[in-house]
Amino acid sequence: MSSSSPTRQQILLVDDEEDALIELAESLENEGFVCFTASSVTEALQELTLNPDIALVITDLRMPEESGISLIKRLREHTSRSHLPVIVMSGHAEMDDVSDMLRLQVLDLFRKPIYLVRLIDTLNSLFPITKRYLYGANTFAPTDACVTADS
Repeated sequence: MSSSSPTRQQILLVDDEEDALIELAESLENEGFVCFTASSVTEALQELTLNPDIALVITDLRMPEESGISLIKRLREHTSRSHLPVIVMSGHAEMDDVSDMLRLQVLDLFRKPIYLVRLIDTLNSLFPITKRYLYGANTFAPTDACVTADS
């Protein structure tokens, strides 16, 4: 994406599978989102500290050192990030995991492999595309046209 293109929200992607992480980041960046990536809970917390404008976290459930549930619990305990929306992705979520996610107010659960169309629909519902994004910051959208007295 060129630097002159308008951008949408910042999203943090967390997954220990680097290939999946890169593929998802590229797909979401093609939709205009700015993506930060982390391969562990520790890296995710660092990214959240460095990038306070992150508007959403998409995390894998199962990771070697700490789980996505652990990340969400830590977010919910942190006052400035307690209401940050989180989407979980997993190839093998169990009923206990789903119960934890409901309690922690997870926005959605996606099974791996991710069905990208559904994820983008979810993101577009959460972060509606604005005219400013569609037409760029320095152009007029068709509905921005001036109305004259003759109209």
